[in-house]
This record gives sequence, C-alpha cells and structure tokens, in this order.
Amino acid sequence: MIDTLSYPGWRSALFIPVHIEKFVAKAHTRGADAYILDLEDSVPLAQKAEARECVVKAAQTVAQGGADALVRINLDEELALLDLEASIDPSVKAIVVPKVESAAQIARLAERIDMLERKRGMKHGCTAMIAMIESVDALPVLDEIASCHPRLVAMTLGSEDFSATAGMQPLPQTLLLPNQMLAFACRRANIIPLGFPGSIADYSDIEAFRSTIVFAKQLGFAGAFCIHPKQVEILNAVLTPSQEEIADARGLLEAFEAGLAAGKGAVEFKGKMIDLPVVHRARELLGNAKKLGLLS
Repeated sequence: MIDTLSYPGWRSALFIPVHIEKFVAKAHTRGADAYILDLEDSVPLAQKAEARECVVKAAQTVAQGGADALVRINLDEELALLDLEASIDPSVKAIVVPKVESAAQIARLAERIDMLERKRGMKHGCTAMIAMIESVDALPVLDEIASCHPRLVAMTLGSEDFSATAGMQPLPQTLLLPNQMLAFACRRANIIPLGFPGSIADYSDIEAFRSTIVFAKQLGFAGAFCIHPKQVEILNAVLTPSQEEIADARGLLEAFEAGLAAGKGAVEFKGKMIDLPVVHRARELLGNAKKLGLLS
C-alpha cells in the first residue's frame, strides 16, 4: 500500500527536450524548481528510442543544482510503457502523463510503475505522477481522475491542446473556467492544482505574464509548467511566500490558537475575523514556505 504522496512544492517546472544535450547541460542554471525531461512533443518519432537512452543521465545532470527531474512520457500505450522502462529510477521524482482523459489511464500506468519500482529495488511509491488535462472530454471526469491513485500529486491544464479541442483561442478569458474546474477538482481530492489561465507559449510580454501568475496565485494555483527561463523567474518570484505573508500567517495562527484556548471559535486578527477557512489558508502558506526552506 502506498501512502498518499504530497506535492514537493515545485513553483516552476521547465520543459527540456531530453535528447538535445546543450539544453540539458544548461538546464540547472535556469533556476527552476524542477525540469521536465520531455519524451513527448519535443521529440520526433524517429528519435524517441534515442531520447529514452538519455533520460537517467539527463535527470542527474539537471538535478545537479538541487532541482528535481521529472519526465513527460508519451500518450501511446506502447510508447508510454517503453518510456516508463527508461524513466523509473531514483533520479526521476515524477512522471508527467499527457492528454489524460480517464482515471483508468493513470491506474494502468501506476501499476506499471509499481512493478518497475519493485524490480529495481526502489522504495515503493517514491515516484509521483502529474496528470495533464488536454481535452474537453476530460472535464466531466476531473474528480475521478484527481482522486484515482495515491501517486497522483497534481493536475494541470495543457492550454494549447485543450484550446484546440475546444475550438477556442488560448486566452486568459477562455481558459479561466476550465482552469477553475481543474482547481476545484484538485482541492476536492486534496492534490495540488498547477497552471495559470493563459497560454504557456506566450512569453513575449513578461509583465502581462506576471499579472497572469499573480491572478493564478489568487485562484489557488501553487506552481506551473513553463517553456522559457523568463517564465521561471516570474513563477518563482510570485509564488514564493514573502516574509510579510509568513509573519502574518504565523501571527494569525497564534491568535487563532489563543482564541481556541479561551473557548472562542472565531477571533479577530488585524481587523478581520479569523475562522477555519482562513486558518487553513495560513497553514497551507506556511507549509509551502517550509518546503521552500523559508522557515527556520
């Protein structure tokens, strides 16, 4: 039995084509919390076998600065199984599953990961999974997907592919609703929503991207995938709890605990009433800060 895994606190996860050595070699200098070694879209079919042979070495290379290595596998079942054979290793912290449309997809892959971890003498359950939602067909079953397996720690919306299946432009206005639907399903399943209501491919206006990430933080998103180092910098800056936020959260919890000790279910802190939902947000913020090494 696998204990339910928790999201490690990655604010930024930068895609790296695993078969292009110069990108892999420089990745650790880009400042991301995690690097997604891509075996899917960025690798031509004729080069996928070659790319698989690069995974473990590339994972060790991108992690040399303290970041984590993730691997995005292919959707095709035959290719996906070959990808897992190449990727299940202590150097790989999570498998990113593209174009998820059912809980059964995650369950089948998780079963294969179980077998590979046993075969390789790894701790059972050490490999997490992240689901990418990239089709309108997945929307009605988001709750089933989000709660289907203890390896699943997060979900994200693939803005470009999802928008194509919806016949719409990948704009903040059009992507807001599906992102909120995904975020709500994640929270119901106690996993983490990743992403932002905007196109991952558009980083030309970095200040507009910053505004989008600020809004994503307000919506409850804790991190996001990205394709450019400029996006990494913004994600890390916006999604890092500030010292003021940490101090406020600590003070709020202290006030709440003092209120409980005095027999009060709600107390006042800095001119606002504190109740359990507010306390929950403060605890989550401090949890994120701890994962980022911001708490002594």
